[in-house]
Amino acid sequence: MAERLIPGSRASRVADEGRLDVEQISGAAKAEPRRDGAARGATRTVGPARRAGRTAADPAEGVWRFPVPASASSVPRTRHAVRDRLLAQGMAGVRYQELVDDLLLIVSELVSNAVTHAAELSPEVTTELAVCDGWVRVSVEDGDPYRPKALESDAGRTGGRGLLLVKSVTLQAGGVCDVERTGEGGKVIWASLPIPPELDDCP
Repeated sequence: MAERLIPGSRASRVADEGRLDVEQISGAAKAEPRRDGAARGATRTVGPARRAGRTAADPAEGVWRFPVPASASSVPRTRHAVRDRLLAQGMAGVRYQELVDDLLLIVSELVSNAVTHAAELSPEVTTELAVCDGWVRVSVEDGDPYRPKALESDAGRTGGRGLLLVKSVTLQAGGVCDVERTGEGGKVIWASLPIPPELDDCP
């Protein structure tokens, strides 16, 4: 049975300076698809298809988790931690600017949604970042079993727009997103976006 990649403790990992203490669960050189069949009954990969022909200019691969308390202050902390990790993996410069902006928007919306709607049943929210095979995947896990739906735009509604925005941004970037249940009774909302080709390859 494959080893489950989960943090050893449910306690918050917030550094003294207010930044998240990143818990790396997979080597930066090569990230294996996360295998947690005992919990979800399937193997999840970062993106819908593998990309051939990686080059030295591509971002370094890996998988990281950012567990935080389900509080409003965790939204900017998680966003900053994900941004710093993306830059550390080599996603700086014009080639990655739009991708990084999209990912940070998605992270902000998903963590904010979890903090707002799941805090009562989930004192901790965990964001996972995975870079693998030409895709970047961000997912946010909480302990609330309710499966949210991206609501259609309606002036009379005040909720659901964040998830609708996540879906729209993901699809416009050529990515995919979905919601999965966890073996512990909660849920994971995730989005995978393709890493753009080198600028020389663009038309």
